[in-house]
Amino acid sequence: MQGMGLGAGLSALAFWGFIAAVVVAGIWYDVRKREAQHETLRRLIESGQPIDQVVIDRLLSVIGGNNRNLDRDLKVAGVITLSSAPGFALMGWFIGFASPGVFEPLLGVGSLAACAGIGLLVASKIVIRWNREHRESDSDMSGA
Repeated sequence: MQGMGLGAGLSALAFWGFIAAVVVAGIWYDVRKREAQHETLRRLIESGQPIDQVVIDRLLSVIGGNNRNLDRDLKVAGVITLSSAPGFALMGWFIGFASPGVFEPLLGVGSLAACAGIGLLVASKIVIRWNREHRESDSDMSGA
C-alpha cells in the first residue's frame, strides 16, 4: 500500500511539473518574440530609415502576431469546448456500465465544459462589440 502512495505522488508531481514546464515555455516564447520586435525596430532606427506609424504597426503585427481575429478564435474555441460537453456525459454513461458511480462526476465535468464553452462564445460577442466601438471612436477622432 505504501508503494502505491509513492507512485501516485510521483505521478502527480510529474503532471504538475509538465504543466509548469508548458507555462514557463509559453512565457519564454512571448519574451523572445517581444525581444525580436524590439531588435528589429532598433535596427530600423539605427539604419536611419524613416519610420512611420503604419510601418511600426505592420512590423509588430507580423512579428508579434497581433491577433486581429480574436472574436473568430474565441468562437472556434467556444464551439469546440461546448461540443466536448456531451462527449463527457456520453463517456460517463459508457464507463458507468463497468464502474458504477462514474456517470454523475463526468456529467459534472460535461457541465463545466459547457459553461466554459458558453463563456468563450459570450467573450467573442463582447470582443466584436469592443472592436466595433474602437473603430467608431477611431473614425470619430480622425474626422474631428
